[in-house]
Amino acid sequence: MSALASKCITFHSIKQPIARTYKRRLIPAIVIRTYYTVKRRVEKDDNFLAKHLFNKIKTTGPITVAEYMKEVLQNPMKGYYMTKDMFGESGDFVTSPEISQIFGEMLAVWFLNEWHKIGSPRPLQLVELGPGRGTLSSDILKVFSHFKALHNTSLHLVETSPVLSDVQSKTLCTHSSMAPNLKSSYYREGVTRQGIPVYWYKQLKDVPDSFTLLLAHEFFDAMPIHKFHKTYAGYKEVLIDLEQTQSSKDDYHFRYVLARNDTPMLKVLLKSTETRQHVEISPDSMLIYEEICNRIVSNGGIALICDYGHDGTGTDTFRAFKKHKQVDPLAQPGSADLTADVDFSVIKEIASKNKDVMYQGPVTQKKFLHKIGIEYRVGALMKNMTDKKQIENLQECYNFLTDESKMGERFKFCTLMPTSLKKIIDKYPIVGFS
Repeated sequence: MSALASKCITFHSIKQPIARTYKRRLIPAIVIRTYYTVKRRVEKDDNFLAKHLFNKIKTTGPITVAEYMKEVLQNPMKGYYMTKDMFGESGDFVTSPEISQIFGEMLAVWFLNEWHKIGSPRPLQLVELGPGRGTLSSDILKVFSHFKALHNTSLHLVETSPVLSDVQSKTLCTHSSMAPNLKSSYYREGVTRQGIPVYWYKQLKDVPDSFTLLLAHEFFDAMPIHKFHKTYAGYKEVLIDLEQTQSSKDDYHFRYVLARNDTPMLKVLLKSTETRQHVEISPDSMLIYEEICNRIVSNGGIALICDYGHDGTGTDTFRAFKKHKQVDPLAQPGSADLTADVDFSVIKEIASKNKDVMYQGPVTQKKFLHKIGIEYRVGALMKNMTDKKQIENLQECYNFLTDESKMGERFKFCTLMPTSLKKIIDKYPIVGFS
C-alpha cells in the first residue's frame, strides 16, 4: 500500500481545469446501465427487429436467449448498439467514466502502480475492450502522460462497430484513418492527443503480442447468455417463442418457453453439481476469458475486469433498461438495452485451469476505489475549490461511484496476472484486492 500511497501523493498534485473535471455530473436518481451505442442514419421502422425475430421464430422455431440478445443488440440494421446513443440523462443509462474523470484517473493510478512493481516492462500496450465513447481510455492516457509513462506505448481498442470507432477517434485522436489495406489485423489507426499510436480491432485475438495492460469495463455484462431453469424433470433451457395469439398483424409479442428436450448448450455448459433454480452462462465470455489468460501468460501483462456481477450466486439477472427504468426484455426488441450480471466465479475457474494465471477478486467498486485512494484525490480537489456548486457536484459524483445503494456495491472488480509474478505479488500485494 505504501507504494501506491507515495504515488497518490504525487498524483493529487495534478492540476486540471475544474470545469472539465465535473462536466460529467448526473442526476443521482437514474438507474445505471452500461456499454456503448452508435448513432446511425437508418430508415425509421420501430418494428424492424420485432418483424425479423417474428419471421425467424415462425420459420425455425423458438430461439435461445443468446440468439435473441445477439439480434437485438448487434443486428447491423437495427441493433440497439448500432443505431442509438444511449448515454447520459437523456438516454437509457450512464457509465462510471461519464460521471467523473476521477474514475478513470484512479484506474490509471492502479495500473501505473502495479506496472511499476514489476519493472515497467516495454514496449507497453494499453488494451480496452468495448471502449464506449473512448472516455475512459482518454482519462487513463492523461494520467500516464502526466507521469511520463507513454514512451514506447500504444493504445489498442477492441470495438466491433466502425461507426462507434469514429466517435472514439474524435475523443482520443488528433487524426485517424481506415487501415491502408485489408490484410491489416486492425481496421482503423490514428494518433492520440498525447502522440501515441492507436489501433482498432474487431476481436481481441487480432491485437499484436506484447506486454499488455488490459481493461474490460462494463463489457461482459452485455455478452449473450444461455438461460437454464430447474424443473421437477431436471434443468431445461429457456427459449424465446411467439405469443400464441397476436392482437393484429402489426403486433409482435414474444414469450419465454422451456425446451422440451435437452439442448446442445444444456449438455455442454451446465455442470452436474449445479443447484440454483435459474442459471445464466455466457460461452462467448468464457472464450474471451481464456484468450485474456493466454495473452498475459504468453506475453506478460495485467488484466482488470470491472462489471455488474456476482461470485457464482446470481440467478435470474437477465433484464432490460430504457430511459433509466427496468422494462420487459421481450417488449419492443431493439428499443432497450439488454444485460445480465457477470459470473466472476467463471473467470476464477478458467484462470485456475490455466496453471500459469493468478486470479484475485471480486471486490466491490466501493472497496476497490477506497483502497486505491479515491478519497485523497477528492479531498485534494476540494481544497482547490471555492464555488459551492462545484464542491457539491464533486461530492455527488464521489457518492455515486462509491455509495452502496448506487455503484459502490453493484460493480465488482477482479484482476488476472501471470504466476511468474508471484514472488513480487507476495512481497507487494496487489492494491485493492489484498
